[in-house]
Amino acid sequence: MFAVPDNTVALTEKPLLRHPVRVALEYAAERERWRHLLRYDPDERFSALVTETAEEEVWLMGWLPGQHTDLHDHAQSTGAFTVVTGALSETVARRAPGGRAVTELHALSAGQSRVFGPGYVHQVRNEGPDPAVSIHVYRSGGRAMRAYHLDPVTGPVRD
Repeated sequence: MFAVPDNTVALTEKPLLRHPVRVALEYAAERERWRHLLRYDPDERFSALVTETAEEEVWLMGWLPGQHTDLHDHAQSTGAFTVVTGALSETVARRAPGGRAVTELHALSAGQSRVFGPGYVHQVRNEGPDPAVSIHVYRSGGRAMRAYHLDPVTGPVRD
């Protein structure tokens, strides 16, 4: 048996201690929080701010087939994104030890997530035949995006 002392105080949850993937998965599961915001734009990837606090931003994104981001990082932001419906691919570009360029392709289906942080250079794309929806969580600087191009020898280079 386990006894809790009478003077025990329950501490309030600290949102920054919740992993961004956990936050993204929670929003993905609670569609009533963002369903009314969802749109698809034939000219560019759709995005809408779902909620914002001093610590984090949660964004909804709608992707038609063929839509993608350019190669980018999120400056000093950390965060994660989760695929809600459809499928997305993520190409991660980095410079390996020794200075050579390396790219990694990750195929993501509904329920799968990816995490990013400062210096994480990637491109996200809907290569499938169907629309896709994703939830993105940004911390420590918001949704800032810095453009890159890929040098085939040395890796990602900031534009």
